[in-house]
This record gives sequence, C-alpha cells and structure tokens, in this order.
Amino acid sequence: MRLSPDEWVLWQWGFVHINATIAFTWGLMLVLVLGSWLITRRLSHDIERSRWQNLVEIVVLGILGQIKDVGLTHPRRYLPFLGTIFLFVAAAALGTIFPLYEPPTGSLSTTAALALWVFIAVPLFGVRELGVMAYLRSYAEPTVIMLPFNIISEVSRTLALAVRLFGNMMSGAMILAILLSITPLFFPIVMTVLGLLTGMVQAYIFSILAAVYIAAATRDSAEPSGDTPPVAN
Repeated sequence: MRLSPDEWVLWQWGFVHINATIAFTWGLMLVLVLGSWLITRRLSHDIERSRWQNLVEIVVLGILGQIKDVGLTHPRRYLPFLGTIFLFVAAAALGTIFPLYEPPTGSLSTTAALALWVFIAVPLFGVRELGVMAYLRSYAEPTVIMLPFNIISEVSRTLALAVRLFGNMMSGAMILAILLSITPLFFPIVMTVLGLLTGMVQAYIFSILAAVYIAAATRDSAEPSGDTPPVAN
C-alpha cells in the first residue's frame, strides 16, 4: 500500500524520474485548462444558455460570494487566484472516482506548493492594496515587539495549511485502501463517496483560509460599505 503518490514511479532515467504526483498534477491542470476553454469558448448572453455555462456561472458567483463574505471589498480582483486553488483541490478529490487515479493532494510536495503560493500571494496582494511601506509596517503592529511573532505567524500558518490538507487527503486514501483490502465491494464505495465529500470540504476550507489571510493583509484598505448608517451629530 502506497502512503503517497510520490512512491509510484511511472518513468525513470538515471536520477531523473516522473512519479504519479507529477503526472497527475500536470494531467489535472491540462484537464482544467481544456475544460475551461471548451466551456467558455461559446458563452451566450441570451436567456437560453447551455448547462455547462449555467454550472460555471453558479460556481463563479458562489466563489465571488464567499470571497466577499470573508471581507475582501473587490472580490473579482482575487477570483483568479482563489478560484483556481478551489477548483484544483476540488478536481483532485473528484478524480478519485476513476480507477488507478491517486489525488496529487495526497502528496506533501503538492500541498506544500499550494501553501507556498498562498505564502507568496498574501504579501503581493497586501503590497498591491496598501503599498510597500504600509504593508511592512503592519508587521510591527500594534508594537515593534510583535515583529518577530508576526513573521513566525506567516511561516507557521503556511506550514499548517500544507500539513492540514496533506493529512486529510492522505488519511482518506489510506482508509479507502485498507477497506478495499478487507471488504472489496461495499465499504470502498461508501468511503469513495465520503472521500469526495471530504475533498470538497478541504477545497473550501483551503480557499477560505487563503482568502482570510489575504483579507488580513489588505484590511487597512477596506472601503466602507454604502449600507453604513449615518452617524448622528
């Protein structure tokens, strides 16, 4: 039983090798790119629309709504990054319905890469919204004493993102493999369904946490809502 798709080597030449994590990651990205191109190449603005376009609009509007609920005032600005993360993790989990497929998110290298992108994106969005000096000053708030603690917090939460996603995805795959070896008919089907649900939940949690971190980095640029009642004199 493999603990990680990293252990499944598909091709090797000397010290160069391609394992299942690399193959399934690139294959999944190719499927997402081709799928998005096929769905969006003939978008309609009329009342009659294809089922795929309706599905995409529901997903996009749902992601935009979640981003806005987190507190980001310009959801469309963060949609490409957060939406891509959500779709990748969710698609990685949905792929488990196919035989011989192992989700690349079951590898610590993949989850670490996803967490690293969040680690890079947070200061980039923060600098874009606040400016370089204002963002750097946020590390010394409310006092300079907090500077090392804020830096440690940035690194530790990135590590926590990677380990959380990896642990949850790998544990589901291990339980499914164990049950498959014991009872090869009924329980694996149930666990596959539960694995799909777990994968969708993990995709949502990972994306929401990334949005929360970005919102924290850009919080000083939040614009007041137009629904704010006037203050009485």
